[in-house]
Amino acid sequence: MIDRSIMDSCASWSSSSPSSSETLLGLLLRSKLSPRSCGSGEYAHELLRECAARELNAFLWISLIAVTAYLVGKVVRLARLWIGGSRIPGPPSSSFYGHCKLISRGNLVDVLSILHEKYGAVVKLWLGPTQLLVSMKDEGLVKEMLSKAEDKLPIVGRTFQLAFGRSSLFMPCFDKVQKRRELLEAELNKRLHEKAGVVSTKVVDSIMEKMRLLMAKGSVDSNVLSQHMAFTVLGATVFGEAFLGWSEVTAYEELLMSISKDAYFWASYNVTPFWRREFWRYQGMCTKLKYLTQKFVQLCEKNYERCCHLDEKPKIDPTVGSSLAWSPALMPDNLVSKELNSQFNPSEEPFANIMGVMFHGCLTTASLIGDIFLRLASNQELQDQIYSEIVTARRLSQKEDYLHLDEMVLLFATIYESARLLPASPLLQRCSLNADLHLKSGTTIPAGAVIVVPVQLVQMEGLSWKSDSSEFNPHRFLSRAEKGSLSAQLSGAAEDGVSKKSSNVLDDRRNHAAYLPFGYGTRACVGQKFVIHGLATLFASMLEHYKVRLKQGCEGDLKPAHSKRALERLPSLEIVFVKRNI
Repeated sequence: MIDRSIMDSCASWSSSSPSSSETLLGLLLRSKLSPRSCGSGEYAHELLRECAARELNAFLWISLIAVTAYLVGKVVRLARLWIGGSRIPGPPSSSFYGHCKLISRGNLVDVLSILHEKYGAVVKLWLGPTQLLVSMKDEGLVKEMLSKAEDKLPIVGRTFQLAFGRSSLFMPCFDKVQKRRELLEAELNKRLHEKAGVVSTKVVDSIMEKMRLLMAKGSVDSNVLSQHMAFTVLGATVFGEAFLGWSEVTAYEELLMSISKDAYFWASYNVTPFWRREFWRYQGMCTKLKYLTQKFVQLCEKNYERCCHLDEKPKIDPTVGSSLAWSPALMPDNLVSKELNSQFNPSEEPFANIMGVMFHGCLTTASLIGDIFLRLASNQELQDQIYSEIVTARRLSQKEDYLHLDEMVLLFATIYESARLLPASPLLQRCSLNADLHLKSGTTIPAGAVIVVPVQLVQMEGLSWKSDSSEFNPHRFLSRAEKGSLSAQLSGAAEDGVSKKSSNVLDDRRNHAAYLPFGYGTRACVGQKFVIHGLATLFASMLEHYKVRLKQGCEGDLKPAHSKRALERLPSLEIVFVKRNI
């Protein structure tokens, strides 16, 4: 019966109309099968093999066309990059590899400074055949660019994804992070206006206790203390005050700092280096950090649910610490609870944003804290003036644990000036991933180019900051409300015991067009107000009880080293805290 059906089908194909013979199967039979094969049992197998071969051939052709189209698109984008880059002034590339071998991360700002002097406000630098770097120095162009170029470099997304998993807060494309950034900014600004203040008394006490433990050795490493202060403030903000009493908080801090040292290095690989043993050690640290983050969040949720269910104080879990007893931090008002309850993308990892905020916030905040410490330690007169502000603010405060930060204009000016001279990052980096960037000056930056702003050069431009732009002078952010010397005004308020407001007012840093330590535009730091007020609270509490000095013998290493055109960050120095006689 089978052979008969096969023969009948062959007969039908041989006698079919021309239209049916033009089908794919008809062509196969006409070209490959002889009439003799129709009567054999091998025909069915031959037919299947022929169909499979044709399908494979079609698949290969489709794949070839798709790959060719992809490569042609890459070539077209590369050609547009080359053509667009050729229209921007800058040094010609002397080799196929560009100028990447002639510069390093340390001297890039110096190289850009020389190029800007030679070629103008916008300059290009080829780092390779597919890597175009465009630097801008003019204030107007910088702010226009930062307002239009909303994307980050792809390496930023790779860094956070490799370390913490897929995140909706640290992606290169702005459209994918806009909603999350708006929510985070709204939450931080809400906390900024709470009566309890940005940094609670409990957080300050924890930091002061750590400082006293470090001082038992005689002096304190400025970097170690700065990192701990930033970590404590961010941890209490993200997780709640219960985080301070967690038994594994020290291990969490050490892991986070270890990851921060290698994160950008491993993300710089175009192909993930699975073959390197060091990479797997790094991945092991990241996995452990994720586990600790999840563990603490679950402990907080468990204690909070127990409180709500029993309507009484929860029993203290010995694995967590005594601080996990009933506390407002256990209420769902920390960033963790809001983060977990607002997942927009189901593909993202639930704790990636939390760890990303801790990672990025600790690095940038610790850098600023360290610079402020060294500025204060080198200027005892400035400390005395700030202390006078603190005394005045304390007299105006009705609560013992609350200070009127609005009265401490010189303290805020010190924070602003420290961030101006040595910003956390020497370069602001942006990118337009999909479209060319057209500026009002007529300059067009091709899509895919790396756009950088040498922040130190812009913030030390003589036209904006006068002739002393390279000197530390916090008074540049103050304006006089009435005549009189600032030091005399503050000293008089401290000495005569009269509650007297400062004769200076703090200028809005946004009025300074060349002030960019926190970025500008849609990608500006969403937590800049929160961080500034938090640091003001910390330093006010610290300077109220202690004087900051350099360890004897370190005075000669105090001034930041000058490269050709920019200040270089100081290495870590030993500082000493001297108790005030109150």
